[in-house]
Order: sequence, then C-alpha cells, then structure tokens
Amino acid sequence: MSIPKHTTKAESGILQAIISLGSNLHSRYGSPVQSLRQAMDRIRQLGSGKCLVSCLYSTTPVDCPLGTPDFVNAVVVLEVEAGTEPACLLKQLHGIEHDYGRLRHGAANGSRTLDLDLIAVGGLTSLQPSLILPHPRAHLRRFVLEPLAELCPELILPTQSVTVRELLSSLPDSPWCRKIPADLL
Repeated sequence: MSIPKHTTKAESGILQAIISLGSNLHSRYGSPVQSLRQAMDRIRQLGSGKCLVSCLYSTTPVDCPLGTPDFVNAVVVLEVEAGTEPACLLKQLHGIEHDYGRLRHGAANGSRTLDLDLIAVGGLTSLQPSLILPHPRAHLRRFVLEPLAELCPELILPTQSVTVRELLSSLPDSPWCRKIPADLL
C-alpha cells in the first residue's frame, strides 16, 4: 500500500486511518501479545482496503504507577472509505476494547487489557472533547512513532511539518521501546 507523505483525501476516495494498539494485562483472548494479534484481525475488518500491521514492541510504562507491567504495542494503518466518520470509527474501536474487558474509567495511564488510540484519519482534524485528531501526543510517543516509522517512515502527520522518521529521531534515545523478536512471540 502506498502511503502519501501527507495523509490527505486520496483521489480514489480512500483515507488511511492510523491506530495505535497497546496491552499489558491478560484478556479473555489471552496474553497481551495474543490480545493484540486478535485485535489486529478485528481492526482489519473495519477497513475497506489494504491494511499494514507493524511488528510488536515491548514498552516500559511511561507516567504509570510504580510496578505497572510492560506494555506490548503496535500500529495498524488501515484503508477506510473517505466518507468514514472518525467518530464512528472511534466508537467501533471502543467496542473492540470493551469486548477485551477494557474499562474506560479509573486512574489515567493504568494497566489495560487493550488500548486502541485513533492517531489520525487522513488529513482530518478534530478538536471535539471526545475525539482530538490527530492524537495530541502521538508525535511525542516512541511507542507510537517506532512502529509507525516501520510502516510509513516518510509520512507527515497532520499538524506536523516533518516526517515520522524525523519525529522519531528527535526523541531522546531510550531503550524502553524495543521490537519483540519473532522467535519470542
């Protein structure tokens, strides 16, 4: 799938939706790795075209309570019809989270069975309290940028002026986000 440098409405009527996935608790579908793999299959069904899926990454918790287990993270880039309402897509993602036992109340930055963040949908922007697009902190999060750079290093997220690769290289070096080798999955 060819991802344009700017995620704008394509001539073909297709947009790319970028979704970040994370988990650090077992769900009814198994371990965090198993949960993310199953969730990727569910997300793939929401699209209308091609789907890119990153490798899985092990991520040390950031801004979480002491003792929080490491997260497993990934990114999916999904083709959706240009008429897809981002709020509807987000509602579908929340439905998947709910199916995995995610509760959307309690302490911020806590452990979770599944976290699905809508990072961007094409070049669309939104400042609705229930949906901010692009995700306001995606450009600062290594656990989003690392897997996204694997898929679309030359992508420029809406409201940014440099590529995902450049955003990633501007972050301080950190060993806390590392690709999980395939033989350990």
